[in-house]
Amino acid sequence: MGIPDSQIILMIGDSYACNPRNPRPGTVYQSAYNPIDLYGDDIEVDYRGYEVTVENFIRVVTGRLPPSAPASKKLNTDQYSNILIYMTGHGGNGFLKFQDDNELSSVELADVVNQMWLRRRYNEMLIIIDSCQAESMGSQVYSPNVVTIGSSKVGEDSFAHHFDTTIGVFVADRYSYYALQFLERLTHESQHNLVEFLNLCTFNMCKSTVKFRTDLLVKKPHNVLVTDFFSNTHHVESGSYLLPAGDVNLTDGVCAEQLGASNNLTNDHTWVYVQPFPVELTTS
Repeated sequence: MGIPDSQIILMIGDSYACNPRNPRPGTVYQSAYNPIDLYGDDIEVDYRGYEVTVENFIRVVTGRLPPSAPASKKLNTDQYSNILIYMTGHGGNGFLKFQDDNELSSVELADVVNQMWLRRRYNEMLIIIDSCQAESMGSQVYSPNVVTIGSSKVGEDSFAHHFDTTIGVFVADRYSYYALQFLERLTHESQHNLVEFLNLCTFNMCKSTVKFRTDLLVKKPHNVLVTDFFSNTHHVESGSYLLPAGDVNLTDGVCAEQLGASNNLTNDHTWVYVQPFPVELTTS
């Protein structure tokens, strides 16, 4: 929905589109019955094969890539950016596999998100993980304004949707399949809220229990639009800051922006958005 490729970092561990077993070279479909080509003519894979590692993922989202890295491999975000992180693959209680010999733990993910918060890399973040026991990956996150969705609860497997006999594999996981169906119906003007998205896949549909966390979110979930994360639109007023609720004493040399970047921002506070001070109050 209008998100330019420059704002998308795509990591794919294998070359599915060019695999010799693919009967339709250069394409990747989410369904054997009503196919939607997920690859398309303008898809740019930013990290592939051996480049898809936990280290590279962490460097990308925290902005710690070397200066020599191409612009296409960098995630250029700031405190006004809404970020969607979608990960799928093999997982277990407290980990998600990258390739066959690399794992991202739930503790590592929580620390990475907190680094992003302290470095003012996001405004709101939605993390979706489609794997077995996916709930566990979001259980340790503690930074403000983060929503986590797991396609299965701890102790449950996540299941594939259907089998494609032409290639001999399952082509989509159940949660991702139904999430794509939901998103395909959206437009820029859609008013569907986050509550609807969180409840898109019942147990009868997914065959697993979708679990989510909204306790870190400042807004009420029903006041957050799905297009805040899945469309190239901005619903946050430029210049606002996220600060602890209540009275804040500003001493000389301390401004709202510095407070927003303080290491003291934890989930122990209630957070609110405030506008910058009027110019006449901040100049001498």
